[in-house]
Amino acid sequence: MTRQLDEQEIHAEHYDQIVETFKQEPYANHLGIQLTALGKGTASAEMQIEDYMLNSHGTVHGAVMFAIADYVFAAASNSYGKVSVGLSTNMNFMAPGRKGATLTAIAVEEKKTRRIAWYRITVESEGNLLATMEATVYRKDQYFVPVDES
Repeated sequence: MTRQLDEQEIHAEHYDQIVETFKQEPYANHLGIQLTALGKGTASAEMQIEDYMLNSHGTVHGAVMFAIADYVFAAASNSYGKVSVGLSTNMNFMAPGRKGATLTAIAVEEKKTRRIAWYRITVESEGNLLATMEATVYRKDQYFVPVDES
């Protein structure tokens, strides 16, 4: 039988490596997404809206809002150093984002079990709620940081 690892300790012990993993995420870097905070089951990030991120109506493309929401979802769900992969997301768009604005996304863990975890994500700009996401991950047995599983 495998002993249960203390994920709070893993988060604290490997915090710098976990943060660095998400700061090096290629797609987030391409979009200019910056991780601003990472806690146990939480994450926040910001990005500046550029011309190429706009849709044909001159507002932020929904895929851009999804990208930053998905990024904080990934960071929050992997914040314990355990490999977690998305199972489902539901995105609700409520208001448009504008060129030149800063988008801020925040992910909060609502519940976590050994195998599944649920997250609530918000995307805001200048104090206005633009979108929400509900998301679920599958928590694999593997860790992406070194852990002593004996």
